[in-house]
Amino acid sequence: MRKEPAGDAKKPWGFDPAADRANVIASPTMIFAGVLVLGFGLDMIWPASFLPEGWGLPLGLVVIFTAVNIKLFAAREMVRVKTHLDIRKPANDIATSGVYSVSRNPLYIGMILLNIGIGCIVNSSWIFLLSAVLAVTLQKGVVEPEEA
Repeated sequence: MRKEPAGDAKKPWGFDPAADRANVIASPTMIFAGVLVLGFGLDMIWPASFLPEGWGLPLGLVVIFTAVNIKLFAAREMVRVKTHLDIRKPANDIATSGVYSVSRNPLYIGMILLNIGIGCIVNSSWIFLLSAVLAVTLQKGVVEPEEA
Protein backbone atom coordinates (compact mmCIF):
# COMPACT_ATOMS: atom_id res chain seq x y z
CA MET A 1 0.00 0.00 0.00
CA ARG A 2 1.35 3.42 -1.02
CA LYS A 3 1.88 6.06 1.67
CA GLU A 4 1.00 9.67 1.01
CA PRO A 5 3.85 12.12 1.58
CA ALA A 6 3.51 14.16 4.75
CA GLY A 7 3.00 17.93 4.94
CA ASP A 8 4.65 20.06 2.27
CA ALA A 9 6.26 17.02 0.62
CA LYS A 10 3.33 16.81 -1.79
CA LYS A 11 3.28 20.61 -2.21
CA PRO A 12 6.76 21.50 -3.52
CA TRP A 13 5.78 25.06 -4.49
CA GLY A 14 4.07 25.88 -1.19
CA PHE A 15 0.56 25.24 -2.52
CA ASP A 16 -1.39 22.24 -3.66
CA PRO A 17 -1.75 22.42 -7.47
CA ALA A 18 -4.69 20.01 -7.32
CA ALA A 19 -6.59 22.50 -5.16
CA ASP A 20 -6.66 25.00 -8.07
CA ARG A 21 -8.52 22.66 -10.42
CA ALA A 22 -12.06 23.42 -11.47
CA ASN A 23 -14.54 20.81 -10.31
CA VAL A 24 -16.56 20.95 -13.53
CA ILE A 25 -19.20 18.38 -14.51
CA ALA A 26 -17.46 17.60 -17.83
CA SER A 27 -15.20 19.11 -20.44
CA PRO A 28 -16.96 22.03 -22.18
CA THR A 29 -16.10 20.40 -25.51
CA MET A 30 -17.80 17.17 -24.44
CA ILE A 31 -20.88 19.10 -23.26
CA PHE A 32 -20.99 20.90 -26.62
CA ALA A 33 -20.65 17.61 -28.53
CA GLY A 34 -23.33 15.95 -26.40
CA VAL A 35 -25.81 18.78 -26.98
CA LEU A 36 -25.06 18.76 -30.71
CA VAL A 37 -25.52 14.98 -30.98
CA LEU A 38 -28.78 15.23 -28.99
CA GLY A 39 -29.98 17.97 -31.33
CA PHE A 40 -29.18 15.94 -34.46
CA GLY A 41 -30.83 12.88 -32.91
CA LEU A 42 -34.03 14.77 -32.07
CA ASP A 43 -34.02 16.31 -35.54
CA MET A 44 -33.81 12.85 -37.12
CA ILE A 45 -36.79 11.64 -35.05
CA TRP A 46 -38.90 14.84 -35.20
CA PRO A 47 -37.62 17.16 -37.93
CA ALA A 48 -38.45 20.77 -37.16
CA SER A 49 -37.12 23.66 -39.22
CA PHE A 50 -37.35 27.28 -38.12
CA LEU A 51 -35.88 29.36 -40.94
CA PRO A 52 -37.37 30.18 -44.35
CA GLU A 53 -35.88 28.35 -47.32
CA GLY A 54 -32.50 29.77 -48.33
CA TRP A 55 -31.79 31.63 -45.06
CA GLY A 56 -30.04 28.86 -43.12
CA LEU A 57 -26.69 28.73 -44.89
CA PRO A 58 -25.91 32.47 -45.10
CA LEU A 59 -27.15 33.18 -41.57
CA GLY A 60 -25.36 30.13 -40.16
CA LEU A 61 -22.08 31.09 -41.83
CA VAL A 62 -22.25 34.61 -40.38
CA VAL A 63 -22.94 33.24 -36.88
CA ILE A 64 -20.18 30.61 -37.18
CA PHE A 65 -17.73 33.24 -38.50
CA THR A 66 -18.54 35.40 -35.47
CA ALA A 67 -18.17 32.42 -33.10
CA VAL A 68 -14.81 31.36 -34.51
CA ASN A 69 -13.45 34.91 -34.32
CA ILE A 70 -14.57 35.35 -30.71
CA LYS A 71 -12.92 32.05 -29.80
CA LEU A 72 -9.71 32.94 -31.68
CA PHE A 73 -9.44 36.38 -30.06
CA ALA A 74 -10.09 34.84 -26.63
CA ALA A 75 -7.49 32.12 -27.14
CA ARG A 76 -4.97 34.66 -28.43
CA GLU A 77 -5.51 36.80 -25.33
CA MET A 78 -5.01 33.80 -23.03
CA VAL A 79 -1.79 32.92 -24.84
CA ARG A 80 -0.67 36.56 -24.57
CA VAL A 81 -1.07 36.56 -20.75
CA LYS A 82 0.56 33.10 -20.64
CA THR A 83 -2.28 31.20 -18.99
CA HIS A 84 -3.67 27.76 -19.77
CA LEU A 85 -6.50 27.14 -22.23
CA ASP A 86 -7.09 23.74 -20.61
CA ILE A 87 -9.56 24.01 -17.71
CA ARG A 88 -7.90 21.02 -16.05
CA LYS A 89 -4.81 23.13 -15.41
CA PRO A 90 -4.59 26.01 -12.94
CA ALA A 91 -4.72 29.54 -14.29
CA ASN A 92 -1.40 31.39 -14.30
CA ASP A 93 -3.01 34.79 -14.82
CA ILE A 94 -6.40 36.29 -15.61
CA ALA A 95 -7.07 37.82 -19.01
CA THR A 96 -8.86 41.16 -18.67
CA SER A 97 -8.28 42.89 -22.01
CA GLY A 98 -9.54 42.27 -25.53
CA VAL A 99 -12.72 40.18 -25.62
CA TYR A 100 -12.24 39.52 -21.90
CA SER A 101 -13.01 43.19 -21.22
CA VAL A 102 -16.51 42.51 -22.55
CA SER A 103 -17.13 39.01 -21.15
CA ARG A 104 -15.44 36.78 -18.60
CA ASN A 105 -16.23 33.71 -20.72
CA PRO A 106 -15.87 34.51 -24.42
CA LEU A 107 -14.75 30.96 -25.24
CA TYR A 108 -18.09 29.63 -24.00
CA ILE A 109 -20.02 32.39 -25.77
CA GLY A 110 -18.24 31.36 -28.96
CA MET A 111 -19.19 27.74 -28.31
CA ILE A 112 -22.87 28.67 -27.87
CA LEU A 113 -22.78 30.79 -31.04
CA LEU A 114 -21.15 27.90 -32.91
CA ASN A 115 -24.04 25.65 -31.84
CA ILE A 116 -26.56 28.28 -33.00
CA GLY A 117 -24.74 28.62 -36.34
CA ILE A 118 -24.82 24.87 -36.92
CA GLY A 119 -28.52 24.88 -36.04
CA CYS A 120 -29.08 27.59 -38.66
CA ILE A 121 -27.11 25.81 -41.39
CA VAL A 122 -28.97 22.52 -40.93
CA ASN A 123 -32.20 24.45 -40.17
CA SER A 124 -32.90 22.51 -37.00
CA SER A 125 -35.13 23.98 -34.31
CA TRP A 126 -33.82 21.32 -31.95
CA ILE A 127 -30.18 22.33 -32.26
CA PHE A 128 -31.14 25.99 -32.08
CA LEU A 129 -33.29 25.51 -28.95
CA LEU A 130 -30.72 23.24 -27.29
CA SER A 131 -28.30 26.17 -27.45
CA ALA A 132 -30.16 27.50 -24.39
CA VAL A 133 -29.58 24.15 -22.64
CA LEU A 134 -25.91 24.39 -23.61
CA ALA A 135 -25.70 27.91 -22.16
CA VAL A 136 -27.29 26.90 -18.84
CA THR A 137 -25.20 23.73 -18.60
CA LEU A 138 -21.99 25.66 -19.24
CA GLN A 139 -22.96 28.29 -16.68
CA LYS A 140 -24.01 25.91 -13.90
CA GLY A 141 -21.68 23.01 -14.64
CA VAL A 142 -18.50 24.76 -15.80
CA VAL A 143 -18.40 28.52 -15.15
CA GLU A 144 -19.71 28.49 -11.58
CA PRO A 145 -17.40 25.62 -10.48
CA GLU A 146 -14.46 27.36 -12.20
CA GLU A 147 -15.15 30.52 -10.23
CA ALA A 148 -15.79 28.77 -6.92
